[in-house]
Amino acid sequence: MSSMKKSILALGLMSAGLMSAQSMDMKNMIKIGANVGLAVPAENASANVGLDLSYQNLITPGFGLGIATGYSHFFGRENTVNNVNIDNNDFGVVPVAALIRIYPKQTGFYFGTDLGYGFIVGDDKVASNVASPDRPDGGFYIKPEIGYHNRDWNVALQYQKTFTGDKGEIGTQKYNAGALGIGVGYNIPLGK
Repeated sequence: MSSMKKSILALGLMSAGLMSAQSMDMKNMIKIGANVGLAVPAENASANVGLDLSYQNLITPGFGLGIATGYSHFFGRENTVNNVNIDNNDFGVVPVAALIRIYPKQTGFYFGTDLGYGFIVGDDKVASNVASPDRPDGGFYIKPEIGYHNRDWNVALQYQKTFTGDKGEIGTQKYNAGALGIGVGYNIPLGK
């Protein structure tokens, strides 16, 4: 079984265990969301769109912990490196992360981050039209965000990044799996 399948299975088992272990009240919720952004810096990708799925438990009224996953699709872009045109492939990022949120008030401003590992999926090569290195398999994942929340909705400015070191570089083009964007999430309370 591939490492990605094992990670997704483990995440599913952890989610089921956490959800069944918690009391059935409004402190526990599933968050479903979508995001869109621009690749930063835009060397091998231009933009991204994604779906987010997370489970959150409010440890206190102002502090939440949980687990997060989803899928972000990065659109490859053409780039010129040393007078050679490169047609970079699309790729995706599947994070497996811890979720941390701080809510100073019941409604209003919030901030937090997701921390974990981002699996990079897609074509095996960075580019399709030149001899290119293998794309990275993944790396440390972080997604800080700041936004507005109420009982049902979250809207946030977010930055997501999967660190790949120097893997997947073509000449002076660094492999980038990061984007600055906007996310919207809907909260589904578990319990009464």
